Amino acid sequence: MDYGLLNLASLFFGLVAVILPVVSFSAKSRRIQGRWAAMSLCSLGSCALAICLQPFYTSHLVDIEDWSALIDTSAASAKICAALLGVTVLFNLLAAGMHRLDQKSEE
Repeated sequence: MDYGLLNLASLFFGLVAVILPVVSFSAKSRRIQGRWAAMSLCSLGSCALAICLQPFYTSHLVDIEDWSALIDTSAASAKICAALLGVTVLFNLLAAGMHRLDQKSEE
């Protein structure tokens, strides 16, 4: 298995986690606005998957005993995972708030 793909997959799922709520709260289409809950679930699931892939890469570095790479990447990985989680939750809360405001304005 090419373990470098774990980092690319983590990056991809992290981008999906951030982009989905942005699409949800910036969409003009009723079709997309009506699916904000599903998009939020997909966003949070993508965030979880992106964060979950990082320990597998760390485990690989331990298995091959690449201590210098482990030392170089562990702090950055932890900070980026925390930032991804924070931004994803914040954006999904904003999307939920925008949806709620849209519902109240229609009443």
